[in-house]
Amino acid sequence: MAGEIPRRRLLGQIWGALVVASLPSMSMAQDARDILRAAFDNWRADSSYAKVEMTVKRSNGTRTMTFESWTEGEDRALVRFVAPARDAGNATLQLDGSTYVFNPRLNQIIKLPASAMSQSWMGSDFSYDDLARSEGVIDDYTHRLIQTRSVSGGQAYVIESVPKRGVPVVWGKQVLTVRSDGVLISVEYFDQLGARVREMRADRIGNLGGRPYPVEMTMRRDDEPGEYTTVRTVDARFNIDIPSYLFTRSNLQNPRN
Repeated sequence: MAGEIPRRRLLGQIWGALVVASLPSMSMAQDARDILRAAFDNWRADSSYAKVEMTVKRSNGTRTMTFESWTEGEDRALVRFVAPARDAGNATLQLDGSTYVFNPRLNQIIKLPASAMSQSWMGSDFSYDDLARSEGVIDDYTHRLIQTRSVSGGQAYVIESVPKRGVPVVWGKQVLTVRSDGVLISVEYFDQLGARVREMRADRIGNLGGRPYPVEMTMRRDDEPGEYTTVRTVDARFNIDIPSYLFTRSNLQNPRN
């Protein structure tokens, strides 16, 4: 469905991931859950704006789209496409646990069912939850620090996250690697039988909005090694003031300047 997009428990993916200066040093963290919480807090902050380019590579060609996103708190987010022309105007709103998609060609708002959040988004290798940079993994999984290793830029913590009993989640396990400054540098996803299905990895880490940030991240599926989706954040701001009308259904359909 054109224009569909993330939520954060949604828009919480792929197009998210770090620690602000006011947070304690990651080297002092004793708990794997705290490490993940700091990483996701740095990725989204209390509020955020980002402009992102997404490139989808397939065997029959490559296409690139650009969208802008705004987030506030844990359950408010808006994503709106600005290019190419055929996709411009498509938008998705995540509001208080519900996700709404606007298609300008139909001039209609559609409410997405919860089951759709794990499906492929815009034909990419990301799901709606991925691009929402969902924090569900923090509360729905139990976490264990399994390794500390050296990486470019410092130390990294490797955390194994296993779903809590009875929690309805897609993945049987996730393995997340967080750099010592709070940058989420990779996530491996495993199915219910323990086989790895895909991996998201930071290809380039830079500085955005005054913090270290995974500027470019790529999702690859193990069953399609020649195909991938890359998201590149070209601009980002954090802890910004956002007008109250932004996260409304009326603004989703009729955006205000």
